[in-house]
Amino acid sequence: MSNLKLSSPAFENNKLIPFQYTCQGPNINPPLVIEGIPGQAKTLALIVDDPDAPLGTWVHWVMWNIPLIAEIEENSVPEGSVQGKSDSGDNMYQGPCPPSGTHRYYFKLYALDATLDLAKNSKKKDLESAMKGHILAKAELIGLYAKRQ
Repeated sequence: MSNLKLSSPAFENNKLIPFQYTCQGPNINPPLVIEGIPGQAKTLALIVDDPDAPLGTWVHWVMWNIPLIAEIEENSVPEGSVQGKSDSGDNMYQGPCPPSGTHRYYFKLYALDATLDLAKNSKKKDLESAMKGHILAKAELIGLYAKRQ
């Protein structure tokens, strides 16, 4: 495994995700900085989910065939990337929106040795199946959020 690293200038690991990246704000994706992509990588994939959701893990964003870039900019989808279906039923980023308490949001980045051939309406489980045997490295960033009252 390489030294793949995922961070954000908007929040630190295990710290609060700013309001603008949540359902209570403009609901745009935070900027994500990518470092240490392995030389053999062809594409990147990203899964954002909340394991603290009341009915089980809730998927907020699924994206694959991300080009080998150093940053996913705020409120953007890198050209050539494909967004799958989140658990809200949309093919786009859905910010944190916990019904109660503070939830953890896992931003999981994968460096892959392949370009994936998946339908646009694919979900997290489809992406995870397609990535099997192609993951060169994985990085994770955790953000926290509790709804403002």
